[in-house]
Amino acid sequence: MQIVESYPMAVAMCVITMFCWGSWANTQKLASKEWRFQLFYWDYAIGVFLLSLLLAFTLGSTGSGGRGFLADLHQADSKWLLSAFVGGVIFNLSNILLVAAIDIAGMAVAFPVGVGLALVLGVITTYIAKPEGNAPMLTAGVAAVVVAVVLDALAYKKLAAAGKKTPVKGIVLSVVAGVLMGFFYSFVAQTMGKIDGATHLLEPGKLSPYTAIVLFSAGLLASNFIWNSIVMAKPFSGEPVTYRDYFTKGNVRLHLIGILGGMIWNVGMSFSIIASTKAGAALSYGLGQGATMIGALWGVFIWKEFKGAPTGTNKLLAAMFLFYLIGLAVLIASKS
Repeated sequence: MQIVESYPMAVAMCVITMFCWGSWANTQKLASKEWRFQLFYWDYAIGVFLLSLLLAFTLGSTGSGGRGFLADLHQADSKWLLSAFVGGVIFNLSNILLVAAIDIAGMAVAFPVGVGLALVLGVITTYIAKPEGNAPMLTAGVAAVVVAVVLDALAYKKLAAAGKKTPVKGIVLSVVAGVLMGFFYSFVAQTMGKIDGATHLLEPGKLSPYTAIVLFSAGLLASNFIWNSIVMAKPFSGEPVTYRDYFTKGNVRLHLIGILGGMIWNVGMSFSIIASTKAGAALSYGLGQGATMIGALWGVFIWKEFKGAPTGTNKLLAAMFLFYLIGLAVLIASKS
């Protein structure tokens, strides 16, 4: 398998993760006028799984480091396979709630609140599972992100005061999604074996990053038949959606948009997991969740979700972005 041997390369991969995780939801926005988010999400889940297989049989099966994907899958302890699978199940529930929140409240609200909470909880839970990096600096970086989330909430409060409808349901969904999302990464991170720096051999019984991603993605896709089916029958807004709608109301373009969204997201997840072997799981997750800032940028400047906001809102948004940048910089320095 291909491995990451330098810290700068690991950080670069985490930055790519940040952009992928912060940008994939644009595909939902592109499809939302014609396509209910529950239907979009089926294609998203398929895209996630397809990308995991593509990486497993390419990067995960070539190179001199560790083990090839099939060999790694054959020798893996079942408890680690299950842990990665459960991580996918937990993430999928949280992400469906986040997608619903985006549908109701927009990216500029759902991302900072939901993903911001996920960053804070995720760094804590992942560090407990795999204690790597400078704990005080990780704490300081997370604290800066918390300030950014609060500033975003204040900015949205101003928007609501200007007469915009306050989607309380969207905010609640964002919070619940963020809490759940804060726990999934540790289930995946703890399954991966250590790579010997001299021999590049992988710890026996545990998983390579590529195998972990495949099991995670399988958990996501399999659980979609539970979580998404529930949301289709009992939607948070609008009329119920049926499986027949997926086959009769969609077209090739809409299906490809959803699959692309899943692939973009999983490029980010895969790079985060691969980079964590060098950067540490807590840093890799925390840096990748700078996606909050990227998602908010899309929401503010491209989708104009804060258009018509009163005076002072832009200053709060600028301060939010500043604190996110400070937090991310501290997180990067925590491992150097």
